[in-house]
Amino acid sequence: MAQSDQEPDAGQDADPGTDPGVDAESYPDADADPGTAGRHRSAAAALRSRMVRRIAAGGGLTDPAWRAAFAEVPRHLFVPRYFRPLPGGGHDLLSAADPDPRRRLRWLAGAYADRPVATHVVDGELLSSSSQPSLMALMCQALDISGGERVLEIGAGTGYNAALLAHRLGAGPRTGAVTTVDLDERITAAARAHLAAYGTPAARSVTVVTGDGARGHRAGAPYDRVIVACELPSLPVALLGQCRPEARILAPFATGLVALTVRSATAAEGRFLSTPAFFVPLRGPSTTAAAEPAAAESTDRGSTVRGTGTPPRVIGNDLFRFLLTLLAGPLDLTWSPGSGTARLLAADGSAARTTPDGLTRISGPRDLWALVESAHTVFRDLGHPARTRFGLTVDGPRQWTWLDDPAGPYRWPVRTR
Repeated sequence: MAQSDQEPDAGQDADPGTDPGVDAESYPDADADPGTAGRHRSAAAALRSRMVRRIAAGGGLTDPAWRAAFAEVPRHLFVPRYFRPLPGGGHDLLSAADPDPRRRLRWLAGAYADRPVATHVVDGELLSSSSQPSLMALMCQALDISGGERVLEIGAGTGYNAALLAHRLGAGPRTGAVTTVDLDERITAAARAHLAAYGTPAARSVTVVTGDGARGHRAGAPYDRVIVACELPSLPVALLGQCRPEARILAPFATGLVALTVRSATAAEGRFLSTPAFFVPLRGPSTTAAAEPAAAESTDRGSTVRGTGTPPRVIGNDLFRFLLTLLAGPLDLTWSPGSGTARLLAADGSAARTTPDGLTRISGPRDLWALVESAHTVFRDLGHPARTRFGLTVDGPRQWTWLDDPAGPYRWPVRTR
């Protein structure tokens, strides 16, 4: 799910009866008369205005052009139906077509809450979502757009982010400045439909492509900016060859956001932003097998037990988890405060389970807890280094993450295939 770890305001999913300025009849059926349709537009505008104010109050949307985009592009048109997780498991479908006006209002209010919403769930698996608006605002501003750029988006989602980008860039003589790519034709078809429903010249100028995002879209190149809306296991080098020199790439990596400057068709480098971010993984034939950890399984079969001086509670520290992911690659990490137990699982079948008594049970080809111990030494000795001290370098077939200096002593290779 595309979100930061910032907690949303408690009032952002208020019940219809308590939502300020909106009543249960404010969102009508699609075929409602002009009067009720007008009340719907007023309710949506009020909720959108509140969303923008809250993002700005949190320090976001400092650029007036981006604030205008978020104030004008109607997010609810891009999420006509979405799923909300239920406390006991499963999902509840909220929709603009619900015959119950209170549930329609709940849908509308949720569309403007500062949290991600799941839009495509298949057999319980999240395939696509609309990202948390405040995180989208941060990413949009981090692109450093001034006007006239050509932008490639990897991960079309609902089309909302592409609409925001198109609004910011305008629909002047240079149409088609925004291209968005997604592997799933159901997702791209929905994005096209949402952009068409919005219907502004800027929205209609967006090019929506069904394809492998790791391969980009050469027909729209060269790009000045690339924004990735899915977690990358490594940077797809094909994207660099479709960028202009000094282009900027913003991508989720290792539960963070890295901003890279393109140096050539095979080289790029940059640092991480300060915020954490969690996205669904990139899918497609070009994705490395290390992208996702394997499904959880018992760590007892064929395992060994040893002692450790590293407490399992370190897994509960978000900043440490970021460093560990840089060092070890994608991991399924579970910290259980009640039992004080940490569990780790990697795609290669390696696993570890560590308990508060200082014992760790390891299995598989790698000792995952040894990686935890190495990361903890760096974390402790360097005073819990901030995310902004870390970076990523791409140089031909080689990629590595680093702390403070790309050529310094703290460097970790990134598996590319």
